[in-house]
Amino acid sequence: MKKLNVLFLLVSVSFLLFTTSCQKDLVPTPQQDDILPERFGVTITPSLSYEQSTLKSTEVDTLKGNMIYEHLGNFIHVGDMGARVVGGMINAIRVYHINKPMSFSFTSDDDGRVKNAVVTADVTYDNERWEFGMTLTDAESEGNDDGGKALQIFWNRSPVKGIAIMKPYNINRDENAGNTDEIFRIDYSEARDHGYDAEMTVYAAYLPVADPLENPWSMSALKMFAGKKGHIIDVYGNSSHPNGVLIAGHAGYTYSFIASGDNDSDLGVAEVGLPPYNLDEPSRNILLGYYSLKNVITREIYEVWPGIDPESVQAFLYNASAPGYFDASGFVSGGTAPGTGYERLTPRLPYLSPFNPKEVTHLTITFKD
Repeated sequence: MKKLNVLFLLVSVSFLLFTTSCQKDLVPTPQQDDILPERFGVTITPSLSYEQSTLKSTEVDTLKGNMIYEHLGNFIHVGDMGARVVGGMINAIRVYHINKPMSFSFTSDDDGRVKNAVVTADVTYDNERWEFGMTLTDAESEGNDDGGKALQIFWNRSPVKGIAIMKPYNINRDENAGNTDEIFRIDYSEARDHGYDAEMTVYAAYLPVADPLENPWSMSALKMFAGKKGHIIDVYGNSSHPNGVLIAGHAGYTYSFIASGDNDSDLGVAEVGLPPYNLDEPSRNILLGYYSLKNVITREIYEVWPGIDPESVQAFLYNASAPGYFDASGFVSGGTAPGTGYERLTPRLPYLSPFNPKEVTHLTITFKD
């Protein structure tokens, strides 16, 4: 299975393009009367947010821990980057000293196109009233079906809460010419509605699915939640892969996971499931029980090789037992905690659950008209 790095690259590029267009070498700081939110994201512990796990060796032919959880770190890393993207965009906008409802225009240094920005007060979006809203558009595209919208942010200042939506195609037409539909959204809140000091949800929809012969695990959509309470971070979510295949050749999976990490000790625990990408099922027991990664791979092994020696299967899946344990270097072990440092994290997992796979697969994101 290939890495889930597509969204990470898209988000990273969008962030760099936007901040370069607006600020160049300027590092903005909040003004005394700045109405923009000072924070807009949850930082996730590196033990869960990484691009490659540590190899785990055994004396038998065993599925490596880094292969089992390779997608996990990349997927969470995407969510972590989402918060940085929004924070970067807000800092880029600060150069215009947003202190009241206003409008302005600038020419992008990246695609040479004029962008219009409008800041308004007392805005309604997603059935909620917001203190402020801002819409950034590609001026020449405002007559298109999408209104040329590149970025929208809705926010309240106390407590800090907001929604940010961006369309890379309208942020930089040159670099995103082949990705005309994809949209990203970040929800952030410090209102403590769910018991967290801060929380965010990252969404991505309409991602272009690659040729399955080149990348069968290309991602079409994702949704991820991250909540921070003190130094503990809870994370859960799904990514949809309509062409994903494993051993038996069945196509279409949703990579589903839950995880909890400690920012102080840099330790983490996680569980992963691989339910069908169109499964209409919210139950944690189904998504992470019947469709646990270990159970799915086990069933497919016996489907292809019904007469295989069970001891060989057990040895092969030695590292696949849930939960998986991580430290700053990546995967450590599966099934049994390697030390007492995980005692505060493992009990949190039963209270976390991925989203309904079908709802993520058919996720929609819309700008405000």
